Amino acid sequence: MEIGITTFVETTPEVNTGNVLSHDERIRNVIEEIVLADDVGLDVFGVGEHHRKDYAASAPAIILAAAASRTKRIRLTSAVTVLSSDDPVRVFQQFSTLDAISNGRAEIMAGRGSFIESFPLFGQDLKDYNELYEEKLDLLLKVRESEMVTWEGEHRPSINNRGVYPRPVQDPLPVWIASGGTPESVARAGLLGLPLVLAIIGGSPLQFAPHVDLYYRAAKQAGHDPSKLTVASHSHGFVAETTDIAVEKFFPPTQQAMNVLGRERGWGPYTRATFDQARSLEGALYVGDVETVAEKIVFLRQNVGVTRFMLHVPVGSMPHEDVMKAIELLGKEVAPLVRQRVAEWEKEVGE
Repeated sequence: MEIGITTFVETTPEVNTGNVLSHDERIRNVIEEIVLADDVGLDVFGVGEHHRKDYAASAPAIILAAAASRTKRIRLTSAVTVLSSDDPVRVFQQFSTLDAISNGRAEIMAGRGSFIESFPLFGQDLKDYNELYEEKLDLLLKVRESEMVTWEGEHRPSINNRGVYPRPVQDPLPVWIASGGTPESVARAGLLGLPLVLAIIGGSPLQFAPHVDLYYRAAKQAGHDPSKLTVASHSHGFVAETTDIAVEKFFPPTQQAMNVLGRERGWGPYTRATFDQARSLEGALYVGDVETVAEKIVFLRQNVGVTRFMLHVPVGSMPHEDVMKAIELLGKEVAPLVRQRVAEWEKEVGE
């Protein structure tokens, strides 16, 4: 069971002070968070791409590369790369370069993006939303597959037997399909034989179990070995010394951030009742002390089949020292407990 962190490198106002970190300070902070995650034994750190004022990571590969030279073991991934509005050749080159700097620890999570700011910024038409993703994923996989590339599509100039460099340390460079849980994207990942990452940020994680089943059925149908495939999840959460402290620190900035997004997207208000319901065992929010968070991750493994869990922290801006403490607890205490319990459960099931 792999355990890690994801972040969007938020620069929203702090609830208590109204202060907003500059983009440069927040980026430097997140590099320190990646270094700590490596030090405490976490498996993966993901940085998500956004193109708006309240998130500082428009170029995840550069942030990850800065951390690569200061880390030794942790895997470094986008979370996600908005592939629909980017150039797959450049994406591959950037992450292949990151793979070189990190000596084989780079990954790409390829998604459509739930935020749309990058589409007009880079001249893409939202009416082509689905076609753009399908076509650009095809090109990314072609570039990954072969040094010399010949390719033709509708939304990007053709390539006629051109080389793409540098080539990565890993062969092939890991490419994940990132999904919000639509059957189509889940099945696509299975048919392509690519690892799948699910954004489980609302409702019950148990609702995703049929999607995981569909993923493995599609993979098997396409001739892929399901035992070699991986399913990951990304969920909001926070770890503290006690559950009361975790709730006290995490709820206010999360409520503020979710209500800002809610007003943009027409959602209802994010209330304390919503938050508390999501903290239940079958909810999608991983907030509490070490035991509480570990229990929920093991529950997810046993009932949904996820083999990589990534805690998204923070959602709204929190003091850097609080985030660092949560990462330390996740790596030093939660992760070993989860791995032990999952190993015991797998042994029991196997017997």
